[in-house]
Amino acid sequence: MFVSDFRKEFYEVLQSQRVLLFVASDVDALCACKILQALFQCDHVQYTLVPVSGWQELETAFLEHKEQFHYFILINCGANVDLLDILQPDEDTVFFVCDTHRPVNVVNVYNDAQIKLLIKQDDDLEVPAYDDIFRDEEEDKEHSGNESDEGSEPSEKRARVEEEIAEQTLKRRKRRDWEARRRDILFDYEQYEYHGTSSAMVMFDLAWMMSKDLSDMLWWAIVGLTDQWVQDKITQMKYVTDVGILQRHVSRHNHRHEDEEHALSVDCMRISFEYDLRLALYQHWSLHDSLCNTCYTAARFKLWSLHGQKRLQEFLADVGLPLKQVKQKFQSMDVSLKENLREMIEESANKFGMKDMRIQTFSIHFGFKHKFLASDVVFATMSLMESPEKDGSGTDNFIQALDSLSRGNLDKLYRGLELAKQQLRATQQTIASCLCTNLIISQGPFLYCSLMEGTPDVMLFSRPAALSLLSKHLLKSFVCSTKNRRCKLLPLVMAAPLSAEQGTVTMVGIPPETDSSDRKNFFGRAFEKAAEGTNSRTLHNHFDLSVIELKAEDRSKFLDALVSLLS
Repeated sequence: MFVSDFRKEFYEVLQSQRVLLFVASDVDALCACKILQALFQCDHVQYTLVPVSGWQELETAFLEHKEQFHYFILINCGANVDLLDILQPDEDTVFFVCDTHRPVNVVNVYNDAQIKLLIKQDDDLEVPAYDDIFRDEEEDKEHSGNESDEGSEPSEKRARVEEEIAEQTLKRRKRRDWEARRRDILFDYEQYEYHGTSSAMVMFDLAWMMSKDLSDMLWWAIVGLTDQWVQDKITQMKYVTDVGILQRHVSRHNHRHEDEEHALSVDCMRISFEYDLRLALYQHWSLHDSLCNTCYTAARFKLWSLHGQKRLQEFLADVGLPLKQVKQKFQSMDVSLKENLREMIEESANKFGMKDMRIQTFSIHFGFKHKFLASDVVFATMSLMESPEKDGSGTDNFIQALDSLSRGNLDKLYRGLELAKQQLRATQQTIASCLCTNLIISQGPFLYCSLMEGTPDVMLFSRPAALSLLSKHLLKSFVCSTKNRRCKLLPLVMAAPLSAEQGTVTMVGIPPETDSSDRKNFFGRAFEKAAEGTNSRTLHNHFDLSVIELKAEDRSKFLDALVSLLS
């Protein structure tokens, strides 16, 4: 059931209760969690926080805690499957689900008692009508009344029986037609997977409605939205619309703080709207490194080729930036060069065919020294969460990432930025080696690329978010490099080794890279059907249905089934 009044039907219900929070491992979920934690601290709500990275962890954690709690909050997990079927809860258990995954499962939508969906109604949800997919079971046990038949003629009896048979046949045919129509409706509704409004923005809306919205909460909402944009989960149009909403909140907050005395003190925090460069981490790196390791510029220049390197030199010459300045840390560049840098780079980028070199975003200043763009924080937090360090467990990484979002833990954020630089470098190096060794093969209806065991940095890409980001960047670069028009319109399936001992690979499906792309992904359903049809040993454990784990021996029959399905 969709919750219409978040304050009354959600927050006030929980204020006197103990609550369990299940939080998925993505940056938007972390930001929503931070906002909710801050609200709970304001009102002394008792809660327990459990990070979950997949369905198995969610089931295990639920079984562990279901005796102690009646109220469960799920952030960025649980909306796109039948929750009651998976978790089998008691009848008095209530789930509040705040999730960006679409489409929302129809059983969750029409369950009024146990499932409460904290989802914005203004997203185009297109949920099928109740009568089209659910039917009350009518037992047609209308026995012909034997008592009244005793005195009637045999011919009358026969006519009545024939009438009843005809009626039953008609009912059965109607039911068959209804079931066929239901299958079609559900197939159309569940065919594509996509993402709705950021969970952090939904939680910020709740805080704003209750007049408890702090500047920290607003910043977390901004980071949650930017995470969706960085990971290509939403369209450019949706991003610009949501930026407009947050920009009004930023103006309101800044206006509110203008009168306060500490607006310029060392520990102040200032959020501002910016029209900034589309370069990853450039303010914490050198401009040259950022240009080489940002997907947008690396793909447009084709930096994996000598010709691409030459074009980069030409571009820098056109901007008028000496190599000595470009290759040193951005903070150390001449002030005179930095003043008009954005305008100079944008002007030259237009000449080189990069029309979207600047984007709408937000930045934050902590005191006088520390300045971060929202995308910097997204990259840093994501890298901390998927850090491949041997001694770090998933929960440790989750806590590190959660802590890095607080302004008191800037050392963790800077550590995340260093990890993010390594990740971006590894991503571009892997893309270059895939393109130069022609690892991307056209399978007919889709492109396929597989990373081999022993490839440098291959362990970085066994994690779902890192592999998804690599796949999206690889597809963009491939589209820029190929001359084959048909291949430009194909989706990509990518595999990376997960565990050598168990012989498993992580596989991810990415929709085609076109300007009009609506970011809808059909691989979730296709993977399920291909696995069923071939009895492949797969594990659909990830909250994104288009990411699966697969036994390496079953890979070829699984791909053959996928080809015949999508042809």
